[in-house]
Amino acid sequence: MSETPPENAGFDEMTRDIAEVPAVEVIVTVAVNLMSAAAVKLGLTEEGDKYKDLDEARKLVHALAGLLDASATEISSFHAAPLRDGLKSLQLAFREASIVRDEPGQGPGEKYTGPVYG
Repeated sequence: MSETPPENAGFDEMTRDIAEVPAVEVIVTVAVNLMSAAAVKLGLTEEGDKYKDLDEARKLVHALAGLLDASATEISSFHAAPLRDGLKSLQLAFREASIVRDEPGQGPGEKYTGPVYG
């Protein structure tokens, strides 16, 4: 008779895997995923406007800015600098893509980064 694995066997394995990953790597991975999703929603991929959704992009850029602001003291400038550059590029792309312009300081994530001019 074969033994069936417990229902939570996959969860236990995932927990062990995550336990081995440094916090900085988790933060950077989440930030890169947010950046990628925002780029898609801004229409910056090969598909262009196919997935463009500025409302969704605003949320993603804002979340990315909040994450980077909250983790600024936790990740080194080696990791933070390119993420901040990517965030600024996304903020500028959002500003360019928007028909109705946000006032400086009111764009996505500018609550955390300050006004972005482009």
